[in-house]
Amino acid sequence: MTTIPDLSGRIALVTGASRGIGYHLAKGLAGAGAHVIAVARTVGGLEELDDAIKAAGGQATLVPLDLTDMPAIDRLGAVIFERWGKLDILVANAGILGVLSPVGHIEAKTFEKTMAVNVTSTWRLIRSVDPLLRKSDAGRAILLSSGAAHSGRAFWGLYAASKAALEALARSWADETKNTPLRVNSVNPGATRTAMRAQAMPGEDPATLPDPAEVAAKILPLASPSLTETGLLFDVRENRFLHYRRPE
Repeated sequence: MTTIPDLSGRIALVTGASRGIGYHLAKGLAGAGAHVIAVARTVGGLEELDDAIKAAGGQATLVPLDLTDMPAIDRLGAVIFERWGKLDILVANAGILGVLSPVGHIEAKTFEKTMAVNVTSTWRLIRSVDPLLRKSDAGRAILLSSGAAHSGRAFWGLYAASKAALEALARSWADETKNTPLRVNSVNPGATRTAMRAQAMPGEDPATLPDPAEVAAKILPLASPSLTETGLLFDVRENRFLHYRRPE
């Protein structure tokens, strides 16, 4: 899946758009013709993104927002409705690592903040924009997950639990909307040259990892109006969708 979709006239919301995979996804969506609503805490990163998008002839609306501000997420959906009346693409990319620690040693405030950013804010965002995505003729939701959700690796329990919860939300949402034009999928980007990866693996040589732009380019086709898959996990390294096992 590497074909660049035609997203002319479409409205795309990207969280965590100031750096890494989110930054390059926002650039890619704008380059494909979408008007990008770029959400992040870092104003400087958003302004750099805006400059890059405009230089390439694209359009963006910048939204400096801390995703722990839940009422602000609610207001965002209302503002999108007032201005555009719909949303075509949601990319829920923002997330934090939390801490790598034995499960029993995680501080309560760290656990709660990680879950707030990685799970609760995404649920709040889904709740805010679900009616808008349903107004699109080809709504697309892309939720960034991680291989950690499935590995059961020591010390990764907090981050893994948050991403497993995110995938569970995505699967249920996809099943609820399977008879509508909305398609909902999760993405495992794999190891990528990002600040979060450097935080998790400080001894790793970043030159051995794919660049975020390369990873974003493989995710971009999931925003295509012609996409038919829903409720699946897209594995960037394998460049294909993986099916979840359903209970008997």
